[in-house]
Amino acid sequence: MSQDSVVSDGDRWMARNVTVGGTASTDRVAEVLSLFISGPAAMGVSEVARELGLSKAVVHRIFRSLSKHGFLQEGADTRAYRLGPAAVALGARGLRDLDMRRAARPVLEELRDQTGETTTLSEVLGTQRVYLDQLESRHTIRMTVELGRLHPLYAGGTGKAILAFLDKDRRESVFRQGLTRLTDTTITDPGALMTELEQIVSRGFAVSIGERQHDAGSVAAPIFDSGGLAIGALSVCGPAGRFDSEAIARYARLVIAASARVSRVMGWAGSAGGGGL
Repeated sequence: MSQDSVVSDGDRWMARNVTVGGTASTDRVAEVLSLFISGPAAMGVSEVARELGLSKAVVHRIFRSLSKHGFLQEGADTRAYRLGPAAVALGARGLRDLDMRRAARPVLEELRDQTGETTTLSEVLGTQRVYLDQLESRHTIRMTVELGRLHPLYAGGTGKAILAFLDKDRRESVFRQGLTRLTDTTITDPGALMTELEQIVSRGFAVSIGERQHDAGSVAAPIFDSGGLAIGALSVCGPAGRFDSEAIARYARLVIAASARVSRVMGWAGSAGGGGL
């Protein structure tokens, strides 16, 4: 069966599966699938039931229905489930249809070749962000990212580049949710983070050395929409040891220019007056 037919069958099932009694509501199905985006790659019935506050019987019915239509699959040697081929096909179709990803792909490739490091594209989702694409470095020792996984906005170069240029309400929501320490260098003091964001707005790019991931360095710049607000970011990332002051200065110039190219395709007219602090 082709990927298209798998997705079509799954879409029809999702539309029918709306009752709460013997089958799961669409809200519960969405909550279960969302756990596989933000949580571990594989999870069992008990773990999901505990996370969502549902009975094991309800979660089991959801798992059984999702597995029947290819959205989940059970491990051969374990009772844990992971995303199935229909979910992968649906996600791949979504990525193909994203205008920002299409606009950024050749820019990412050029930026990777200019810097020699891995380049990434992220999109903001509420008070978090997700990797949409990457072009891996050709170095033997290099950094890679997991596409589709959610990350906080307050830690790391990409997250801070977006956060600095968000609207005030969403930026304040990030602060209210708390600044959990991810590494020894994560900025967890609200005042210190606000100062950092002001500097990012002033210079147009963000830098991180090990703030989100140990021993990782990154330089990132925001992608703007037509209103001048951040909708994503491009980054150059790699082992922290290769990100000295000279490299950071060079990468900053390149990533700012690259993100501006993508921003213009997304409707930005060249002034970020609607965003920033």
